[in-house]
Amino acid sequence: MYISIMETKKLDGRKLDHKTLEAIRIRAVQAVQSGQSPEQVIAALGMTRAIIYRWLAAYNAGGWNALQAKKLFGRPPKLNTSTVRWIYRTVVGKNPLQLNFEFALWTREMIRDLIKRRFGVSLSVVSVGRLLAKLGLTCQRPLFRAYQQNPDAVNQWMEHEFPRIAAMAKTEHASVFFADEAGIRSDYHAGTTWAPRGQTPKVPATGARFGLNMVSAITRKGEMHFMVTDKTVSADIFCEFINCLVHNRRNRIYLIVDGHPVHRSAKVRKHIESYHGRIRLIRFPSYSPETNPDELVWNSVKPKIGRSFIAGPDILKSKAVGALRWLQKSPHIIKAFFNHPELSYIAC
Repeated sequence: MYISIMETKKLDGRKLDHKTLEAIRIRAVQAVQSGQSPEQVIAALGMTRAIIYRWLAAYNAGGWNALQAKKLFGRPPKLNTSTVRWIYRTVVGKNPLQLNFEFALWTREMIRDLIKRRFGVSLSVVSVGRLLAKLGLTCQRPLFRAYQQNPDAVNQWMEHEFPRIAAMAKTEHASVFFADEAGIRSDYHAGTTWAPRGQTPKVPATGARFGLNMVSAITRKGEMHFMVTDKTVSADIFCEFINCLVHNRRNRIYLIVDGHPVHRSAKVRKHIESYHGRIRLIRFPSYSPETNPDELVWNSVKPKIGRSFIAGPDILKSKAVGALRWLQKSPHIIKAFFNHPELSYIAC
């Protein structure tokens, strides 16, 4: 029985199961018995030179049984199946606060402590991470929801109300804008900063801070309008923003906003009425910022401002206007906001 080098030169023992290795061991010893040299046989298999002599010695000592695959014995697992199942259900289905932890998000250290407390089993942080990976769990940034939110109202908005609004806007050739307000202060910081290795930097707050407010509105087509002010966004400011939005526009506007008191004020309502149907104000469900694509404007703009050198109120305003204008000139980025999974209802 001859072993062909062409057939076996790609064998890698590390990638073979024990049954396959058993067959190779027996076949190799048979090849030597048939007249091939041990060195030729092992070279054909592409394995280390010494292992063929180990197989021959095992055969001489115990016959063919000595070459058979043996049951592997290792350290018994510390956690049984029911324990692992409990860990999975707890991490997925429970909040750490329910189990008397002080932090609301699961960490490997907390899960290690939980396993130790409940089952008396000590695991390393690395072992816990490996266990979570085997369970298909990954470390992710959570989505936060206001406890006041009404999920049924949000579903009603996504599945029925907005599709009806979109259909009406299409019939009337109207533009659908999603609007929101945000503020930023001089002591806002985002991203990373330089500091000595191993020393977490601290950002001191100051009583001399200053800030400004921003209003923006975007459409699925990538259109954007914005306003920056150092005043509070009052009914007067919001009415001014509406004027800018309607200016030189012939088609009707559907402006969708949250339930901020300014949006519900009598002054804003009368101002909307003064346009005689050219603009209609619609409100999102309460406490549901995740349904508003304009929230992503601030996610994009604020880090750019926060990473800038802010030497005074004028510089802050200049940086804010610059960041918003950059986004306004990047309609492809605005369109990409609507690809967010939670905003898929808008594309329907």
